[in-house]
Amino acid sequence: MTQESTFEIFLTAAPGLEQALLAEAKELGFAAPKAVPGGVTVQGGWPEVWRANLSVRGAARVLARIGEFRAFHLAQLDKRARKFPWGDVLRPDVPVKVEVATNKKSKIYHAGAAAQRVEKAISETLGTPVAKDAEVTVKLRIEDNLCVFSVDTSGEGLHKRGHKSAVGKAPMRENLAAMFLRECGYTGDEPVVDPMCGSGTFVIEAAEIAKGLMPGRSRSFAFEKLATFDVGAWSALKQQGEASETDLFFHGSDRNEGAVEMAAANAGRASVADCTRFLQAAVSDLQRPDGPPGLVIVNPPYGARIGNKKLLFALYGALGQVLKERFSGWRVGIVTSETGLAKATNLPFLPFGAPVAHGGLKIRLFKTDPLP
Repeated sequence: MTQESTFEIFLTAAPGLEQALLAEAKELGFAAPKAVPGGVTVQGGWPEVWRANLSVRGAARVLARIGEFRAFHLAQLDKRARKFPWGDVLRPDVPVKVEVATNKKSKIYHAGAAAQRVEKAISETLGTPVAKDAEVTVKLRIEDNLCVFSVDTSGEGLHKRGHKSAVGKAPMRENLAAMFLRECGYTGDEPVVDPMCGSGTFVIEAAEIAKGLMPGRSRSFAFEKLATFDVGAWSALKQQGEASETDLFFHGSDRNEGAVEMAAANAGRASVADCTRFLQAAVSDLQRPDGPPGLVIVNPPYGARIGNKKLLFALYGALGQVLKERFSGWRVGIVTSETGLAKATNLPFLPFGAPVAHGGLKIRLFKTDPLP
């Protein structure tokens, strides 16, 4: 495997968001994008791996497929792993760990033993140390006795954009927020309001999209520790990002003063303080901002996550009433795990899509056309 090699790149997504991620991959010009369970595959070389980590908002991780072979028992796995060209991708001075991501329809049934055999093969043939807290992770998928190896090129999950030090009690992950914005038809050319903004995720993501800021611009990645990394090419790629100015404003409010302060600080670190506004306010005090209509998107509490579900019906009802009275012409997106709570808003929701796995719950986006 060389710098010029082309291979499969897997962009992982929360189940239920594969089609939204596919649309983003197509928009960004990745080759041969295809939705598969749990994400999207594209074709490319190492520069495309770097670009995916830097520019794809909806992915949770970027995995590079680095090779495969068949093995019907542990001894065969061990033998073939020792002949595998690990040095093409891994460095002898950077610790590694091996995780078995999938193991089904396989005669090698002990995932832990399989991972240990591969780790030992890497350490004894390449000299690479093995460590539980290693920055580089090789993922092994065994299916029908085919062992497929990938390297996690992201490191920390891609929802960690690198400029948010503070999060609220029940945060919406940035990659999920980006996909829900996309599902609502948001493209960066309209204002966005979040009346329960927490740490500001929806507002900050919307502002970054409007300004053309790359989601991965402020952080480091595991691929920087691989033998395939080219620091010069990576620096050039990062400089290609075309940031622009926007005359739109993105508004967040929350009844919690600490959340508002946290959101404003996060927006500052994300370089969007100039186009974001955060204020302390209850839902009942929510006012339509001056200017053109846009999108109201909100991730309210939903019982299983915070508080008592029975007390939430009144909150959702009040939210719906305020939006109907004050936000004519605006579209609405509400993310919740409870259809009953969404219906308590009495908003005219469109047919809703697939549930999305998030933090052990199944959440769903309920969205409307422009309100009458």
